[in-house]
Amino acid sequence: MPAHQSIGVVELSSIGIGYRVQDEMLKAASVELMIARTICSGKYLIVVAGSVSDVETAVETGLKLADEAVIDHLTVANVHPSVFPALGQSVVLEADQTGALGVVETFSGTSVLAGADAAAKTARVTLLRIHVAMALGGKGLCLMTGSVADVTAGVRAAAEEARKRGLLVSETVIPGPSKELFAEYI
Repeated sequence: MPAHQSIGVVELSSIGIGYRVQDEMLKAASVELMIARTICSGKYLIVVAGSVSDVETAVETGLKLADEAVIDHLTVANVHPSVFPALGQSVVLEADQTGALGVVETFSGTSVLAGADAAAKTARVTLLRIHVAMALGGKGLCLMTGSVADVTAGVRAAAEEARKRGLLVSETVIPGPSKELFAEYI
């Protein structure tokens, strides 16, 4: 994936409006479409990446067009680079890279992206996975690993982002996880 400076998200209550918003966002600015799909429970999620100004333009365009269909939205300038591989579910770890396991669960896919970025910027964690809304009832899930202290700090930062939005479901730190919990990443 190319190095992007910014990420933008628009989460909508309407699938039909979602297609129209996605089209206009892509026409409004030079952004890369990272995710555009229906998500549980009948919602539509659009994630774009690019320069800060292009992402801001795309998200603003989407918000104006979507109006009351907007559930949540986000623009992160200077997004942490580890967000993209975790979002693309392409993180592979060496067996010796596993440490404590941190899990943050949110009520929206958008809020978990904000939390993952905060975690990566706050602590020396490896983001393993950012799962947005599909097969989760519209929730978001972020997994991270590192030292107990770093994972604790990362989970705390991610949870605080979601809490500020009123969308935190749970935050968990497992200090000594079994190797089976990391099986799909090693």
